[in-house]
Amino acid sequence: MSFTVIIIIVCVAVAAALVAVFLVFGRSETNFKFDIGGNGPKASGGSDTSAETTMQGRLVGQAAVSGGIFAVLLAKLWSMQLLSSDEYTQQAESNRTRTVAVPAPRGRILDRNGNEIVTNRSSLTVLAEADVANDDIEVTLIGNLIGMPALAVKRKVEDSSAGAQNLRSVAVDVSRRVVAFLGEHPTVFSGISVAQRTQRSYPYGSLAAHVVGYTGTVTSDQLNSTDSTDEGAVHYSSGDTVGQAGVELQYESVLQGVAGEQTVYVDADGNVLDYSTYVEPRSGSDVVLTLDINVQKAAEESIVKVVEYQQQIGYSATGACAVAIDCTNGEVIAMASYPTYNPSIFVGGISTSDWESLSSENAHYPLMNRAIAGQYPSGSIIKALTTLAALSYGIATASSSWYCTGWWTGFGEAYGMKCWWTSGHGEMNLVTGITYSCDVVFYEIGKGFFYDQNNPDGMQETFKKFGLGSITGIDLPSEVEGRVPDADWKWNYWSSATDEQRTWQGGDNCNLAIGQGDLLVTCMQMVDAYAGIANRGPIYKPHVLKSVKSATGTGSVIDYSPEVIINADEDSANLDIVDQGLSGVIYKESATQATHWTNLDVAVCGKTGTAEQTSVGEPVGWFMAFVPAENPQYVVGANVDSVLSGATSAMYVVRDIIGAIYGQPDDQSLDSSNVDR
Repeated sequence: MSFTVIIIIVCVAVAAALVAVFLVFGRSETNFKFDIGGNGPKASGGSDTSAETTMQGRLVGQAAVSGGIFAVLLAKLWSMQLLSSDEYTQQAESNRTRTVAVPAPRGRILDRNGNEIVTNRSSLTVLAEADVANDDIEVTLIGNLIGMPALAVKRKVEDSSAGAQNLRSVAVDVSRRVVAFLGEHPTVFSGISVAQRTQRSYPYGSLAAHVVGYTGTVTSDQLNSTDSTDEGAVHYSSGDTVGQAGVELQYESVLQGVAGEQTVYVDADGNVLDYSTYVEPRSGSDVVLTLDINVQKAAEESIVKVVEYQQQIGYSATGACAVAIDCTNGEVIAMASYPTYNPSIFVGGISTSDWESLSSENAHYPLMNRAIAGQYPSGSIIKALTTLAALSYGIATASSSWYCTGWWTGFGEAYGMKCWWTSGHGEMNLVTGITYSCDVVFYEIGKGFFYDQNNPDGMQETFKKFGLGSITGIDLPSEVEGRVPDADWKWNYWSSATDEQRTWQGGDNCNLAIGQGDLLVTCMQMVDAYAGIANRGPIYKPHVLKSVKSATGTGSVIDYSPEVIINADEDSANLDIVDQGLSGVIYKESATQATHWTNLDVAVCGKTGTAEQTSVGEPVGWFMAFVPAENPQYVVGANVDSVLSGATSAMYVVRDIIGAIYGQPDDQSLDSSNVDR
């Protein structure tokens, strides 16, 4: 029976009692009274208003009201004691107990061979009770002991984001000297304790930092996501350590363990009095990546070597990246970005000055993964796709030829454009146009599409067919889609310009054909595009996850299944022409260049590229390759920002990566005489 029903019953009973009182005492049985003074009886003429009668009525009314009040109180007491006793018992219990979260170790991140890229290590952590913040002496002493300003200690102790009853983390990775001193002076540091917690550890330092990412304290957005009703959603508490970038963020749901629980008894002020039940935390699952740690090392070391070489010959070489994939399944074997950082700087919280340094333009944005978030003009590596577009749409054939004098005037002398080889390549066709990267060949293709009434956007359609202008879908956060410009894009983008400036011109087509102008691509996109050429159509979704290991035993609970995301069908004869041109880049274009490849046991197809960056003032150098040429398994690509050319920068990075894959390092020295674009 609900409390409301009881109140109604009591009210009805009180009302009935009041009615009864009125019926009994509110009416007199006679309207006469006797005059004691000896006179005869006479009519009273109304109700009796004597003092004693009035008092009697008031007492009856007061009794009725008092009875009603007591009846309500008794009904409420009866309800609390009998009907709601379990509920109030639970509330009383919750008032004197609290549940404190016990952090769970995160899962490890391993390379494809089981090497630990990210693991956990034991860390001695100084913890403080909340009321330590009120003891200035204790705050000062602990600050002096661990080498931290007293104000900083006080702020850490006052931070209740992890929960009012949770101990506050003051310092991590403290020395055993500190632990021993605290243990020897328990009365001085009565509110201080030391616990063994786990912290992220990076055995290889900064290796693969942009892939694995880093962790940090849960953000407000991540905390709000705990309201999600999605099955398998991770639920956070304030103060939790969570993934903030890379694999740590992408696979947060499997790396994040299940926190344990410690029930504690508290007093009215929330102070912990005693400890009760304890539930052990469950560590997160281990994630196995497709990366090969040895190939990853080779990529990063080669980038540093090439950057330093470019700086020696006078170029700033401010950034670089490289990607190597298994084109038969989309597995990323290596992904490197420069400049880099060490994820360990985030362990225990990153300082404001360190964060500003990592985020600054002067430092060239070390946190950015240039392989998927760096957008660049492609330069001549696009010429393989331009060739396929020309063949597919009938702009050129296998027998087409052109003559390069180093200067092209296809749209009139006033709109002349130069070839990168200003002395001229002479007679060229599609194969030699790719091999020697002759711009004139591709200016002609651009002109052909400009005057093609049926397929003016044939180049753009081919580029998009191979994945340019859209994200690849790699399982890493912050990927960008790049840009494939066309007439509509230019008209809308330059909305404040004149109509003539906004209109797509023949020169725009020519620039697009050689990877200049407004075209923007990422290294990952171009590697995927070359995978389509290597595979003769199918392009697999690139991925860094190989499997998720089972918490028990040696098996896995998740194994990544390769997925074809694009089938860029092209005529086999057209692909043969492109392959011949790409093979010529490796073995025919330059004798000096060829020496870096003839020392490999496998045949290679590749393409150099150098793109002007007007906003930067120095070119970006590219190189793309797939290997073995006859039955490709790997596609490797790289770019280096602000350098002389692709042939003197990115090519060496790609060669070192392929050398690491096959165990055949390059024995030739770096040379600045190759300036093919």
